[in-house]
Amino acid sequence: MADIVLPDFLQDETEEQIMARMIARLPSDLDVSEGSYLWDALAPVAAEIVQMKMEAREILKRAFIQFSYGEYVDARVADRGITRKPAVKATGQVQVTGTPATVIPAGTVFSTTADLVTGTAAVEFISTAQVTIGADGTTLVDIEAVEPGPEGNVPAGAINQLVVPIAGVTAVTNLQATSGGASEESDEALIARYLEQVQRSPGAGNKNDYIRWAKEVPGVGDAICIPLWDGPGTVKVVIVDSTGAPANSALVEQVQNYISPAPGTGEGRAPIGASVTVTAPTTVTIDVSATLSYAAGYDPASVRAEVEAAIDTLIKGLKIGEDVRYAAIANAIFETHGVADYSNLLVNGGTSNVTIAEDAKAVKGAVNLT
Repeated sequence: MADIVLPDFLQDETEEQIMARMIARLPSDLDVSEGSYLWDALAPVAAEIVQMKMEAREILKRAFIQFSYGEYVDARVADRGITRKPAVKATGQVQVTGTPATVIPAGTVFSTTADLVTGTAAVEFISTAQVTIGADGTTLVDIEAVEPGPEGNVPAGAINQLVVPIAGVTAVTNLQATSGGASEESDEALIARYLEQVQRSPGAGNKNDYIRWAKEVPGVGDAICIPLWDGPGTVKVVIVDSTGAPANSALVEQVQNYISPAPGTGEGRAPIGASVTVTAPTTVTIDVSATLSYAAGYDPASVRAEVEAAIDTLIKGLKIGEDVRYAAIANAIFETHGVADYSNLLVNGGTSNVTIAEDAKAVKGAVNLT
């Protein structure tokens, strides 16, 4: 966050500078040497002035939301009826394998495996409804993370334990990654949402309103609005989560119920007559392949992992409908530490930009680096 430009009277000044200025105002025939009566009387004043200037700078920052922080941002945005979005728990499903008719109670706790080498703690999930293992020996169990936050977004296969064993259960796994976990809204994101509302005046259901309404729901990272997408009175709102990934079905449902739980009725935020459809973007898989030359002293496997992470970060950061630029992929590769050069770069099998439709979102596919 940019820092505020301070007026001259609040610029940094040392105690010595303040002391010199005060002493200069005294008659020249007085003893102002260090340890004299006047010196000892003025020194505490100089120290207090330094402290007061520091506190005055903080007060000034809190007066302007762009430079404010923490609870002071909360207080400012509350004037507009805006509140900080809380952290969100990740959700998903686990497949439980075992003896048919075995009951998996609501509140059953599943977890990932802790990594003692890296110090990574196990992530726990709790089932949200009671289910029974079917005749085929399997069942799917809806789960949510015990603690909110992005740590609950774990890859497929990571959940593999029952915290308390259940007789008749032989295996547990999540076939797909869990998703939707998000941190509490940061100061930067909250300030941006506040400024967006202030600078884009409400219009009783214009495009900006639908985007703003969608982004008010915890867990939503970005949104676009497509008016008249299926005829007069229709509105499509396309959302991604706070990580930039297409929103899962639970988040889509939350936003749908918040904006328009019943089409055209005026329930929720949408005006009467508006038929609103909230959806995640369609996905366009981006496959990348390249031949790398490695800088001396770097482990090729580690460099490849970092390049793939850089490509993933780049693609996740793209907005809904934003094209994937070949040059951006090339730059992400070349700027990774340990890459001396690259060749034979292909993005979706070619060397040109990948066009993304208005309601679509690029997602990382296979990354083949040699």
